[in-house]
Amino acid sequence: MNEEKLTFYYDKIIDFAVTFVPKLAMAILIIVIGFWLVKKLTALFSLSLEKANFSKEVAPFLVSFAGIAFKIIVLLAAAGIVGIETTSIFGILAAAGFAVGFALQGSLSNFAAGILLMVFKPYKIGDMVEVNGKFGKVDGIHIFNTFLTTPGLKTLIIPNGKVIDDTITNFSAKGAIRIELNVTMPYVESFPKVKQVVLDALETVPLVLKTPAPEIGIERFESHSVLLAVRPYVSPDDYWEGIFEVHKAVKSAFHNHNIQVAYSEGIEIGAIGE
Repeated sequence: MNEEKLTFYYDKIIDFAVTFVPKLAMAILIIVIGFWLVKKLTALFSLSLEKANFSKEVAPFLVSFAGIAFKIIVLLAAAGIVGIETTSIFGILAAAGFAVGFALQGSLSNFAAGILLMVFKPYKIGDMVEVNGKFGKVDGIHIFNTFLTTPGLKTLIIPNGKVIDDTITNFSAKGAIRIELNVTMPYVESFPKVKQVVLDALETVPLVLKTPAPEIGIERFESHSVLLAVRPYVSPDDYWEGIFEVHKAVKSAFHNHNIQVAYSEGIEIGAIGE
């Protein structure tokens, strides 16, 4: 190798060092400082979610997602300083994101719905709810699904997308849930008398709340009897046990006060009570 070639390569190395090394040093500095800032920002973000009582199921995911997003921004900034063409990187990321989003569009809609449920909290764990036409107690709220336990001890896994798209009925929001029962009364009986008998029976059921007060009224007149609506309130956790206890108390009270019921077979025309 002659002296002229050595001089050529030497000049090239010097030019490269003068041009590239400062950019490399600047990129490294940006990465070091940027990652330090990302750590501080994610810690601040995590603290903000904790103070806002954000769901413990989704908060770590959001913090991790934010940290990754911030680090990608730092790395792209460093790549731009070095001279790497970032527009092509953005194009590749956009294409990959579109492909993944299209393939997982159902899961992504459930994910987005899960985030909304965590933020707006239309129900919480332990609430009695009706969602997507299903009734039960909320056992878990996860990113993609809500878990309900039915009164029959069945576990229902409902996609959050379907929860958001449908009506949500929260029976626990007010701290009480109304039991909706119907009992029949023969036309010959006195309604004020039967109403007081039912009220007295409800007072013997410890699960029935004093406030709101039970509601009792005539719902409609049927061919052989009068249909009464009995509407006591209980705590959401006592819903099913309350139904059984109220039925039991009302039946016992009808027996003790000799309040009869009408049967469709062999019915006779009789008087109408007060």
